[in-house]
Amino acid sequence: MKYKKSVYQSLVLITQFGINMIVPIFLCTGLGIFIDKKSGLGFFIIPLFILGALAGFRNCYIVAKKIYESDDKKHDKET
Repeated sequence: MKYKKSVYQSLVLITQFGINMIVPIFLCTGLGIFIDKKSGLGFFIIPLFILGALAGFRNCYIVAKKIYESDDKKHDKET
């Protein structure tokens, strides 16, 4: 039973990392495409894509940091 719980927690964690990475990239890229179509300048897509990727990495970092902090607290309570 404990094995199934850890497998499901791992799948949820992987999915959460994926969503945290993909959503900012899609939103920023979509915003860049929208701005390019309205302005006609044609250079907003790449900087906003990079901004979305950086935001996604930041989101994943924050989630990973919270996970490690909670694991450390659990480990400290057990000892």
